[in-house]
Amino acid sequence: MDSVNIKEINEKIKDESAFIDLLTMEVNKVIIGQGSMVERLLIGLLGNGHILLEGVPGLAKTLAINTLAKAIDGKFSRIQFTPDLLPSDVIGTTVYNMPKNEFSIKKGPIFGNFILADEINRAPAKVQSALLEAMQERQVTIASETFAMQEPFLVLATQNPVEQEGTYPLPEAQVDRFMLKTVIDYPKQEDERIIMRNSLKGQYEVVKAVVSIEQILKAREVVKTVYMDEKIESYILDIIFATRYPERFGLDHLSPLISFGASPRGSINLATAAKVYAFIKRRGYVIPEDVRAICTDVLRHRIGLTYEAEAENITSEDVIEQIVNKVEVP
Repeated sequence: MDSVNIKEINEKIKDESAFIDLLTMEVNKVIIGQGSMVERLLIGLLGNGHILLEGVPGLAKTLAINTLAKAIDGKFSRIQFTPDLLPSDVIGTTVYNMPKNEFSIKKGPIFGNFILADEINRAPAKVQSALLEAMQERQVTIASETFAMQEPFLVLATQNPVEQEGTYPLPEAQVDRFMLKTVIDYPKQEDERIIMRNSLKGQYEVVKAVVSIEQILKAREVVKTVYMDEKIESYILDIIFATRYPERFGLDHLSPLISFGASPRGSINLATAAKVYAFIKRRGYVIPEDVRAICTDVLRHRIGLTYEAEAENITSEDVIEQIVNKVEVP
């Protein structure tokens, strides 16, 4: 691809991504000091992927997705997952209408643009699978009728890593359907001071809709035009293959620690997320730093660890770090 085209793409991306700053500013009115989480939400939104947020209670996970929905003028639904939840509580059910003497369909909370699945690991597998059909197929079947989901359709699932009593761990095949798994940490001390002051005053900023759903859908199409060189493609594939066959990359010591590597969904999502990251940074082409910046969030839930790794307290993040440091950067 010649440099003239790159220049054209760059100019186009700069124009088309102008709303990112506006949207980030609006969300940051309410969400203090969680810049990384907000960025990941945007990557999921523009990359048409779902996000699994993990963090202890009280880190504004629910507030962040609600605020994003308000800033985009989208429909927000919150589903609190509990052990007694049924699939029909999520997708909807048929209801008998006595005056008309017929069954009508009552749609569930899954029909929205931004779905918050709060504490997803609290519900049994049946409910999780109902949610996953909507995530993967972008459709829901109630009785004999099939309904397509509205676009954009973004599922944000949260899970609490601390309390494991009464939880159902998500199977690997389910977790693999999330584009990103983002681990949220505590805010910095100065940020928490602002959060505390705002809460004590009872003064909360009002979030206005600054971006339309049409703009988001258009931006998704523009993201696809971000240029990715063959060398970057090879770099992504090297990272993915190093999770499957570490010995090929001189990482023999990782072989006994990894039970399975990232699936092809990993390479697709890493490429997509890198393109979106470049778009958010107002750039029309992907550089290795984009891949490195998003790599951990895309892969941390896609690498299986052996008992040996757990015995040595080695996490998937440690494995990813070693792989990224070893694989040659183009």
